[in-house]
Amino acid sequence: MAEETPTTLWVERTGTRAYTGRSSRGAEVLIASQGVPGAFTPGELLKIALAGCSGLSADFTLARRLGDNFDATIRVSGDADRENEVYPQLDEQFELDLSELDDATRDRLLVAVQRAIDKACTVGRTLKAGTKVNLNFDVDA
Repeated sequence: MAEETPTTLWVERTGTRAYTGRSSRGAEVLIASQGVPGAFTPGELLKIALAGCSGLSADFTLARRLGDNFDATIRVSGDADRENEVYPQLDEQFELDLSELDDATRDRLLVAVQRAIDKACTVGRTLKAGTKVNLNFDVDA
């Protein structure tokens, strides 16, 4: 089996305090300062990445019990500590319709979903563990 080519990611400056994030798979996302219409701030992207990762990590478990066409919304929030430029806490809220399930089945499903997220959500696991970030420069001199 051929090994997958890793996705390359980068951002390009597109204006004053505005960038476009790109992937080698053709995806794009607009990144800019707070208040710029149609763009995410980097902090918002961090939150969206967490919610998306949790959703994708839980998807198989939920679909197995609820069917492939279930609806889910994952809201994520958390205020920045601007003095230290960190998010000290991020809160996720899964919105699911589990009204067709009895209490015991619902509780078992939610435990299984939590386990799936704890095991497979790389973004959440990275945020909880912390990570080392290396910054390098490639400059024309």
